[in-house]
Amino acid sequence: MISHADLEAELGYLQRYALAQLRDRDAANEVVQETVLAALESGDSFNGKSSLRTWLTSILRFKLVDRLRRKGKEVLFESLEDETDDSDFDGLFSKDGHWQDKIKAWSGPEESLMSRQFWEVFERCSEVMPRRTAMAFVMREVMGLDITEICNNLDITATNCSVLLYRARMSLRECFEIRWTGEARA
Repeated sequence: MISHADLEAELGYLQRYALAQLRDRDAANEVVQETVLAALESGDSFNGKSSLRTWLTSILRFKLVDRLRRKGKEVLFESLEDETDDSDFDGLFSKDGHWQDKIKAWSGPEESLMSRQFWEVFERCSEVMPRRTAMAFVMREVMGLDITEICNNLDITATNCSVLLYRARMSLRECFEIRWTGEARA
C-alpha cells in the first residue's frame, strides 16, 4: 500500500517533470493530480519491483502522452519558419564536424541530473526554444519515446523530428554552458 506521505515526497519531482514537458504550470499541476489519483486508485498494483518514483513516473508519462495527443489535435501545425536557422550553430563545429570546444565535465552527473538546480536551468533553457522543438526533445530524452511515437504525437516526419532534436540539443548545450557552468563560449 502506498502512503500519502510517500506520494507527497514525490510531488516536487513529478511537478518538475510535467512542467518540463508542458511548459504550463496549470497544465502540469493537472497532469500531476491525474497521476496521483491514478496511483491511489491502482496502489495495489505497485509491487515494489521498482522504486515508487519510477512507478509514478511511468504513470505520469502515460498521462502526458494522452494530454499531448489531445492537445496535438487542437493545435494547428506550427510553421518551421519559427525554428532557429541551422547556420546559427555553425560556429560550434570545426571543419571536420567535431565540437570546437569540449563541454566541461560536471562533478557527479547523476546527482546533478536529479538536483533542483538542474531542472530549473533545464526549464529556463527549454522555455527559450520553439515549443515544438522543446516538446520533441522532452518526449525523446525525458519521456523516452521513440521517433515514431514523437512523429505521431506532433504530426511530423522522421526527418523533421531529427532536425528538431538536433536543434534542441544544440540550443540546450549553448544554454547550459552559460547558465550551468556560468561560462559563455568566446
